[in-house]
Parts: sequence; C-alpha cells; structure tokens
Amino acid sequence: MRLTEGGEEDTFEHLRSARRDVWRPAIDSAGGRLVHGNGDSMLVEFGSALSAVMAAIDIQERMAHFNEEFAEEQKLMFRIGVHLGEVIVDDDTHDLFGDGVNLAERIQSMADPGGIAVSRAVRDVTELQVDYAFIDGGVHRAKHVSRPLHIFHVRPRVGASTRTTTSIAPRTTLRFHGTDLAGHRVGFDLEFERLLKNREGVVIGRDLESCDAVLSHPTVSRRHARLVLLDNILHVEDLGSTNGTSVDGAQLSPNAPRSIQAGSQLRIGDLELAFRYS
Repeated sequence: MRLTEGGEEDTFEHLRSARRDVWRPAIDSAGGRLVHGNGDSMLVEFGSALSAVMAAIDIQERMAHFNEEFAEEQKLMFRIGVHLGEVIVDDDTHDLFGDGVNLAERIQSMADPGGIAVSRAVRDVTELQVDYAFIDGGVHRAKHVSRPLHIFHVRPRVGASTRTTTSIAPRTTLRFHGTDLAGHRVGFDLEFERLLKNREGVVIGRDLESCDAVLSHPTVSRRHARLVLLDNILHVEDLGSTNGTSVDGAQLSPNAPRSIQAGSQLRIGDLELAFRYS
C-alpha cells in the first residue's frame, strides 16, 4: 500500500474505511472467512477457488470506486493473491498455516498495485467469462519456495465494463436450512447466478405461483420476504409478512432491506434457517 508522507492519520482513516466498507462486505458476500487482518493485510479462506476470485474482483472494483474521491497521492492500492492448496488449521485459534498460505503470500507480492494474481492451480479450476481474462504472468522464483511459481493476472478484457463481478461463472449455492418449532427439517437452496441475473431479487413465501423459494408452512406468508443483491451485497427484505422476518434475532421492518452474511440465522415466520454458501 502507498502511504502519503506526513498524512499517516488520514491514511489510517482511509484504510479503516476501506476495511469496513469494501473488504468485509465483499468477503462476506462471497462466503469467505477472515482468518486474521493486521494493518493493510488480510488472510481470508474460501470454500472454493471461484468464490475467492469472485471476492478479489469485487474488492478491486469497489476499491476503484472508493479511490475516486481521493487525489492521486492519497489513493490506496492493494495487491491480492489467490492460491488453491492444502493448509493446516490451528484447532484453538482457527488460524491457517502451511505451504498454501506461504504460496498465497508470495503470489500476492507479484500482483500489480490494484491488481490480482493467481496461481496456475486457481486458473485451471476457475472459469472466467466475457469481461475478465487470465493473463499469463510467467514463471517466477520466490523466496523460501523451492519450485517455480507460474502466475496469472486477472484483468478486464479490452472494452469491458468496470463493474462486472457478474461476469464470473458463479456456481456458488446459497443454502438456507433449519427446522420448524416441531423439529421438522425445512429449507431451500438458491443458485447465486439466479440472484446475479435477477436484479429485482427472488421472493420467499408459501405461494407456489409467485415465489422463487417456497416454504410450505402456515406461519409463512404467501409472499413473505425477498433476497436481493444491493451493491453486490446480499440483503433480505420483509415484504409486509404477517409473522415477520428477522436476521440473527433482529426483527426487520417491512420493505427495509438488511444485509445478511454467511453464518447468520434467518427467521421466516416460525422457521429458523441457517444461511451458508457452498
């Protein structure tokens, strides 16, 4: 990250805003887990390489917008590295260690400022569509890494739009599963691609004809709630239901969208649903 001489206080405030308003929402919406973060660095774990690349593109697109209001010498330019590999998990702290973490760090240092670099392992299992492409960055030698690293840069194609997180082939599934008060299992799955294609969102409710996700339960209204992406962040909105909607125990006001993250509990009427990505 580039720091402004004599402007450490402003830089710190900009960095704190970037972490709060850019990094965390993008990580959460892609189902990532923040392992640790110090200063201008973060280590994040994802369930799939696709989700990691999706989050990386989202962060850099958001950062480009974030930097628009600052002078050139005040802009925050971050490098992101993505690798697919084995890690060791500390059972007590849930921290990550091992070769996979070390390689991700080395790949990050090879990215351009404001750019994304990925390993060949990530390139081989991740499909990019129209607006982004993997550009061969060559084979490199890295400190404390015995074998050569073949990296690829993730860059917009010529003439592509600048807000194109939707261009990644999103095979991520949103899963909402739980039980009713009697212990009966209920829930539904939703492909993330469906949300990306439908900017009006998807409706949850009891009515088969007018709802995208159907929950057949007497405490669920015909059109109960809506899931929608707002600024690439997943939100849930109560549609004036009879028995209400809540997220992690916080009751939603009708027609007032609230962000929801992986690991949250979504309550629809008397149904308690755990939300996760896969």
